[in-house]
Amino acid sequence: MSEQPRPRAHRPWGSLRHSVLRLKPARRLIDRVRDRFELPAAARAERDRDARGLAEHEDPGLDRVIAEGIEWIGRAQDHSATADGGVARHYSLVGGWGPSYPETTGYIVPTLLQYAERSGEASARERARRMLDWFVKIQMPGGGFQGGTIDAAPVVPVTFNTGQILIGLAAGVRAFDEYREQTIAAADWLVATMDSDGCWRKHPTPFARVGEKTYETHVAWGLFEADRVIPGRDYGAAGLRNVGWALTHQQSNGWFARCCLTDPTQPLTHTIGYVLRGVIEGYRFGGDAALLQAAQRTADGVLTALQPDGFLPGRLNSDWKGAVPWVCLTGTAQIAHCWLLLFRETGDARYRDAAFAALRYVRRTVRIGGSPEIRGAVKGSFPISGDYGRYEYLNWACKFLVDACMLEQEIRAVEGAETVAAAIS
Repeated sequence: MSEQPRPRAHRPWGSLRHSVLRLKPARRLIDRVRDRFELPAAARAERDRDARGLAEHEDPGLDRVIAEGIEWIGRAQDHSATADGGVARHYSLVGGWGPSYPETTGYIVPTLLQYAERSGEASARERARRMLDWFVKIQMPGGGFQGGTIDAAPVVPVTFNTGQILIGLAAGVRAFDEYREQTIAAADWLVATMDSDGCWRKHPTPFARVGEKTYETHVAWGLFEADRVIPGRDYGAAGLRNVGWALTHQQSNGWFARCCLTDPTQPLTHTIGYVLRGVIEGYRFGGDAALLQAAQRTADGVLTALQPDGFLPGRLNSDWKGAVPWVCLTGTAQIAHCWLLLFRETGDARYRDAAFAALRYVRRTVRIGGSPEIRGAVKGSFPISGDYGRYEYLNWACKFLVDACMLEQEIRAVEGAETVAAAIS
């Protein structure tokens, strides 16, 4: 994801970029010059392809994108540079397959289990079990999980990563009636390390900007899931305290402060998606109408930045204006999923229609032919030269698109059935 900004792969320019020219326009110029002369042929070809834009007819459709995305996640597990049962963080057009990423592997588990239940494909279920068995091996004393990729240093327990893996562990309890001990240990650790006001401050990731993070409502979601499978330990109450703390940093227009990895003045749609999902899950867990209203404020704000073709700028400022010319495809998929959840809760067709447009945009960026390393994968940015996951296909981008497309399928199926019923009556 997310909590581990990757260093640029083209090292000859690194010292110049960080030591001499720190201004954003200068960095963009350096990147363009470097890309012209140093990029591998495959990266240049994809950059040039994206520069031509998206053709109207390129949407592969829901079924194909879901199936190809699941297959790509399987290849990412099989080709992880650390070969341990986790899912490779990315495939890079510059450096190839990356090491396993515990954090995002955590929330990939329920995606595979849901797909297996829908499709009947046992292989997806067994892949999820391999991931869960890996978590058993890497859980740290006390119950936490490390930040960054599995080969990253320092190896320290991190709040955010533990919360994301907890989502997977809880899904494992539900699916296999196993992993209870690990789920309890992770949830207990999160509760014990939470400050009295609901914020987590003691175990931040060493791979992101220092400071409180409102997007850790996505950690609270892990506690809600733990409470559902192991009730009676007040996990959900702790999660709601965190959501309440985060809402003290929500502006009247729905925008959240302290909600980015690197630049809180113009957060990524990825981290906006995290905080929004956490608030929605707080509402779904506890039923507090104030949380639904808070989620709608944020969702409505993002709606104002969405263009008719589904384009959503990858960073948004406090007035919900786009701050960059590229799309964070991960964030678009996450927010579209949130819009669909809110449509289910409220019946407001604006959310459904916005989500359909946004997801169609992301699907149009997905290749369903070509080499297996990129077939079915989702880029960090569109164009691929954008600043998020530059020249990389990210495992969590694929996961979030698959999730959102499965929910779109469900909604379309219900609406189709209702249309048929109305016509018959």
